[in-house]
Amino acid sequence: MNNKSTAITMNRLSVKTQTMAAAAAIIAAVALPQFFHVMGALSGLGTGLGEAFLPMHLPIILAGLLAGPYAGAAAGLLAPLASFACSGMPTSAMLPFMMIELCVYGLSAGLLKNVKIPVIAKVVITQIAGRVIRAAAILVSLYAFGNENVRVAAIWMSIVTGLFGLVLQWTLIPLAVYRLEDMKRNEN
Repeated sequence: MNNKSTAITMNRLSVKTQTMAAAAAIIAAVALPQFFHVMGALSGLGTGLGEAFLPMHLPIILAGLLAGPYAGAAAGLLAPLASFACSGMPTSAMLPFMMIELCVYGLSAGLLKNVKIPVIAKVVITQIAGRVIRAAAILVSLYAFGNENVRVAAIWMSIVTGLFGLVLQWTLIPLAVYRLEDMKRNEN
């Protein structure tokens, strides 16, 4: 086996590891928003904290960056569905758009997993890809299918409302990736 194929083999995770990573991301993506919703309820902000800090996005992007595109995409697609089944959130009108957006987050982050650029750049590229695809899905829903449950303003409002969450992702995800990679290096 040559050096290139050895490096590729070493960078691939087993199906079991990817499945466990996706499951952990789904659990975290369901649990974290509940914490923010409880804090929002206690502070009188309702679901505003979850909308501002985007807690569901963190574990999905992290799963993609650490476990690859399959785990990230699967977790991104299934986490909003699991959250809706457990808590009714996101709302049924927004559920398909969240599923699409988070699937793209997980897939994009996973595709960037082994690209030699700073983690923060991977996060920003992932955020842009997810938001662009979500916006496109909303526009298709509105104009091609006549969906009246969602408005065009939802595209801009989700960006403005989620600015704190975007900054949180720029901070926490690179720190988590560096810490986990450091732990992995120290094991070897």
